[in-house]
Amino acid sequence: MKRFLLLFFPLLMLSGCTISYKLNGASIDYSRVKSISIQEFPNQASYVYPPFAQSFTEGLKEKFITQTKLKMKPKEGDLQLEGEIVGWDLTPMAQQADGYASETKLTITVNVRFTNTTDEKENFEQKFTAFRQFSATSMLEDVQDVLLQEITKEISEAIFNKTVANW
Repeated sequence: MKRFLLLFFPLLMLSGCTISYKLNGASIDYSRVKSISIQEFPNQASYVYPPFAQSFTEGLKEKFITQTKLKMKPKEGDLQLEGEIVGWDLTPMAQQADGYASETKLTITVNVRFTNTTDEKENFEQKFTAFRQFSATSMLEDVQDVLLQEITKEISEAIFNKTVANW
């Protein structure tokens, strides 16, 4: 009898408990939210690097496609993201003894409007910013593609967290 209880009791305890892990951090009620639409983010900053608008939008879409089970719709998804790239700034940093900057900082700001058609309380408009520094001896044209990939990844992660991860 004791042996039976020793085997049965742990199984009974485990069957009453459930542990769930979400590796991507998303907390989406898929019974209510089934789709997302992400519109093109046009570049309205003072400096326009033409390929960035499309690559940013595609990077943001990729984040949601790979990290959720939401269906991507061209428009009118249950979740809707739209906005524009509003800031593209280069700032000299870390001045050297000769008075010249040894590094330059590239800062990108994206304005985002989020609409949740299933819960209006979650709607927001917010700016997201990320930056990367690079050697002032490098030309922006030589490093911008790598920097923009990193910045896109960081801003996409922040947007993801704000919209579906409830952080």
